[in-house]
Amino acid sequence: MKLPIVCPSCENALRVSQMKCDQCQTEVNGNYDLPLYLKLHREEQDFILEFFLSSGSIKEMAKQAGNSYPTMRNKMDDLISKINNLKSL
Repeated sequence: MKLPIVCPSCENALRVSQMKCDQCQTEVNGNYDLPLYLKLHREEQDFILEFFLSSGSIKEMAKQAGNSYPTMRNKMDDLISKINNLKSL
């Protein structure tokens, strides 16, 4: 099951309110932000993972995805802009 990041009713960002240890059953309650990486959509998370696994080579990512380098570079630039916007919130 994938972790939801937006409310299914109103599409606002979700926050973490409870975590539980499966081993000792300790529960932690509060109102916590999701880590920045988890605020990204699944496709964006996958893009970052692929970038990492390709040793940071956009050229290699483009080749594997069957896209041009400029297309992949634009996707990277859009993601960088989104991350910068999320950081400033």
